[in-house]
Order: sequence, then C-alpha cells, then structure tokens
Amino acid sequence: MTTVRIIWDAASARRAERQFLARPAESGTPVAEVVGAMAGAHAQVLSAAEVSVGVRTAGLTRADVRTALWDDRSLIKTYGPRGTVHLLPARELPLWSAALTAVPAGPSPFPPDVRLTEEQAGQVVTAIGEALDGRCLTLDELTEEIVARTGPWAGDRVMPAFQDLWPRWRQVMHRAGWAGTLCFGPNRGRKATYTRPPRAESVADALGTFVRRYLHVYGPATPQHFAKWLGAPPGWATTLFGELAAAGRIEEVDFERTPAWVAAGDTDFPDGPARGVRLLPYFDAYVIAGQPRERLFPGEAYRRALAGGQAGNYPVLLVDGVAAGVWHQRRRGRRTTVTVEPLGRLTARQQRELGEQAERVGEVLEATAELVVGEVTVGPHA
Repeated sequence: MTTVRIIWDAASARRAERQFLARPAESGTPVAEVVGAMAGAHAQVLSAAEVSVGVRTAGLTRADVRTALWDDRSLIKTYGPRGTVHLLPARELPLWSAALTAVPAGPSPFPPDVRLTEEQAGQVVTAIGEALDGRCLTLDELTEEIVARTGPWAGDRVMPAFQDLWPRWRQVMHRAGWAGTLCFGPNRGRKATYTRPPRAESVADALGTFVRRYLHVYGPATPQHFAKWLGAPPGWATTLFGELAAAGRIEEVDFERTPAWVAAGDTDFPDGPARGVRLLPYFDAYVIAGQPRERLFPGEAYRRALAGGQAGNYPVLLVDGVAAGVWHQRRRGRRTTVTVEPLGRLTARQQRELGEQAERVGEVLEATAELVVGEVTVGPHA
C-alpha cells in the first residue's frame, strides 16, 4: 500500500480551514459551532478566549460569547485539556467528560503529606457534585461544603500555589470538571462561582471519537502530539493510537518524512499553503495544538514567540499559517492600542491585512483599536 505523503504547507492550510482561520465563519454562525471546530477555546483569561472565537467569526463580539456562556448556556466554561480552563460546546460535554476521565492520572507533583489518596479524590469529586447541584457557590463556600461532606483533611491549607497555600481538595478541582460535576457559573461581583452542569449520559467509544475529532482539526499528528495537547502519558497515547489503527479508525501517513496519523479516509488536503494575516491571542488553540512546533514557529519565531519552548504565553502574529511575530494590546476605556512586532518585512498586502486584523480585535473587544508596529516590550503572559 502506498503511504500518503503530506507536507507542512498542506497540513497548516487544512488546519486553518477547518477552524475558520482561512475564512471566518459567516455572521450568525453559533458560537458553540466555532468553539467546537477549534476543539475548545482556552479560557484561563476569558478576554483571550473571546478574541480567539471573535477572529474566527464575522461580526462577533465579546458580548456574543458571554451570551452563549451565561444566557443561552450553549457554551460551558470548565476544565479541559491539560487541566486548564476552556470553553466547550455544552452539547459536546458528555464526549469531553467521557474522554478526559479515561486519561490515566500522572504522578502527583506534591509530597506525600500533601497528596490526596485516590479514595479521598473520589470523595471530593462526589462531594463537589452534591454541593453544586442546583447552586452557584464561591470557592470559600464550596470549600465549606466539601469539608462538611468529607472531613477537615479536605480543607487543610497545604497545597502550594501562587505564593499561597490552597485547601488540599483543590488538587482535584480539574478532575471534577472532567467528571462533569463542576463548571464555572456567572461571577458574583469579582468572585468566580461554580455550579454543576446538566448531567450527561454515557458516550460509547468516547476515546475513539475524541481522537478522530482531534485528528480532523489538527492532523496529521503523532501520539506524542496528541499526548502533549491533552496532557496525557505518551505511552498510553501510543497504545491508544495502535488500537484505533488496528480497528481501522485511523490511518498512518507520511508527514514531513515522519509517520503520523489522520482519521481513516481523511486524506484530502489543500494544494497550496495557508494565506493571510491573523492576530491570535494568548493560548490560542491553533498555536497550542499545532505540531511540529519548529515548523509552526520557524527560525527567530521559536525564540521570540515561545517562552522556554512553551506555546501560548505570547499572542502570536500568524502570517501564512506560521508564527511571524508577537503582539500585545493595552486597553484604556473605549480604546485599545494593539502593538505588533513582526519578525520580518511584511508585504503591502500583509500590512493592509494586519491593519484589518487590529481593527477586528478592537471590534471583538468592543473598543476602537489603534495599531502600532514596533517592539513588544512586555514579557510572556503579561
């Protein structure tokens, strides 16, 4: 059998097409549909998630994202890949919960006297679901409820985090999100709240479907790429890919002279490379999941646009499908200054598109944008 050969330009062009970076989704496209096409939008900083979705959808603003999240509840804010906060389509939550809870837990980074046992972790996840059923609670209120249902050990402030000590139970907060017993509720003033999402029915073949969905958006990819995106053990991912290949669910291709995988039969790729200029915010899905990283961040971009090899800490100027600079926006009232630092010379067309993208970022954030081309002086995740 002849192995299908796929080059970087074709792969990046298809990835851009499938998540609305080549051409934004039409105005009126449901927000959840765009988020689903991205395989989730990183939302540790909600404004970054709003820009991620906004630059992919014509006419959309942050108000539309918030309406989908808090009013019609077509989006859920919860813990996704790598245990980080994401926006996910509500209708897809059963798939995500089934797949994420099937990922083996890695070793605890905490010393033995800080860790939770697996039995304690299970008690906490159950207690969270009971406490949040039909209610929105702040962290302090949720802590009280968990301690009342489990024991004082759950509330011991022993977990190091951000120059502070958190209650012991918070080690498994992300696991409660994965299990579908916790998600974010509307803020109460400046305080975040948490609630329980609608109970989800079980999903058959969740892992197989999940891998195929990932490959649809980000393939070709190796098990190691998938494991890095998901925060899963590489050996487990390799075994999973082998099982899916044996079942005919995925197929091997030659991706830049390296064996990689796509969903079975999904071997059509564009003839040309990705084209266009985009401004992608912190932790945009395209830069987090895109592999191999040295092709997505070529040359000087690998040093300038990554933080110790980690993608997402800098907003990225994307030119023709690859990182070609960094940017930063600083808002003052109804105006925002978008400073862009290209790493090479832009053509007249690219300069025009950059101006349009800066204007679009302002529209998403419901502000008037001023574009400044020059050095970005702030550090990562500033």
